[in-house]
Amino acid sequence: MADKKTYDPKKQYKWEMEDEFKLNGNEFGLLLNTFRAILKKPEAQEVLLANQANNVIEEVLKSSVEDGVSQEVINETTELQPDKGMAIVKD
Repeated sequence: MADKKTYDPKKQYKWEMEDEFKLNGNEFGLLLNTFRAILKKPEAQEVLLANQANNVIEEVLKSSVEDGVSQEVINETTELQPDKGMAIVKD
């Protein structure tokens, strides 16, 4: 006899990208209306704008790494030097 699988909200679960989940109309409407209500708030617009700005700076950093301008910091301990705009690795 196979063990019955039970859902535990305290655990994390995984699935494949091609796996499908189904929603009924009520569930779909609840999610859609919730997202719309959250996204129309000014705070959400600020977060979305910050995310767009983050995407821009990540692309700039990516190009900088690919062009050899920026190098990976190997040691995890760093100290930010605000006057010079760079991080110094501490031993």
